[in-house]
Amino acid sequence: MRGKPRIAIVGPGNLGTALADSLHGAGYEIDAIVTHSPSSLRRARKLVGQFDCRALGYVFEARADLVWFCVPDSAIDGAARVAAREGRWQGRIALHSSGALTSDELDALRPRGAYVASVHPLMTFVRGSSPSLRGVPFAIEGDAVAVRVARKIVRDLGGRAFDIRKSDKTAYHAWGTFASPLLTALLATTERVAEVAGVSRRDAARRMMPILRQTLANYENFGPAAGFSGPIIRGDAQTVRKHLGVLRKNPRAEKVYRALAEAALEYLPAKNKKVLKQLLNSFRG
Repeated sequence: MRGKPRIAIVGPGNLGTALADSLHGAGYEIDAIVTHSPSSLRRARKLVGQFDCRALGYVFEARADLVWFCVPDSAIDGAARVAAREGRWQGRIALHSSGALTSDELDALRPRGAYVASVHPLMTFVRGSSPSLRGVPFAIEGDAVAVRVARKIVRDLGGRAFDIRKSDKTAYHAWGTFASPLLTALLATTERVAEVAGVSRRDAARRMMPILRQTLANYENFGPAAGFSGPIIRGDAQTVRKHLGVLRKNPRAEKVYRALAEAALEYLPAKNKKVLKQLLNSFRG
């Protein structure tokens, strides 16, 4: 495939919209935004003027050289089966962006002559945000032809492509889940702990931003061990005991604290480890 392929995006959700925006900015022609959902079709039509493309209800109407499926994981196989029954697929590229599923979700298109791959950006996408993909890692696996095309697209987006084995996709996705959704869950728990201290969640979110930013900067610049601070690294069992005591006002937060403290004792430097482990065990049950 010479030059930049024309691309159809199937599913104008948070990821599909951000991807279309980045592709358009990198000089790729967005041929169509494809959706079967009435609500998504309204969103797709809003994008038509931005990308000078068409809003379609069927993949086979697209003239694209490459079709990028950005539908939920549970819908990829079904969307591929529907698409395989319609239109021309010989020599076409089909990609999906699931982090957990492999390129085999697009198996229905292979007998029709398509080359398929999974291409997942390690990035978070939420409504109202269109993050830059510059510097973002993309995990890629699939047919050699599709992988080659995908790697070029990722380079044009300013991303960083890397190969992943099919057998590693689930663990890879769990890693990404720790890095963003579960980190957000931790921050939501942190707001509840602030309430125990008499600080509203709204104020807590605002007041803890400086320490959060510095913690991430320390992690990036020095790594987890050198960026670790607080009572555990000092071996301050008395303070940890007080924390666990007051957190009984929020039992779920106490469990999160204990689990993270145990992880810290396993993976990070700390003094007085034996005493701290015994202390944490004494608060179970």
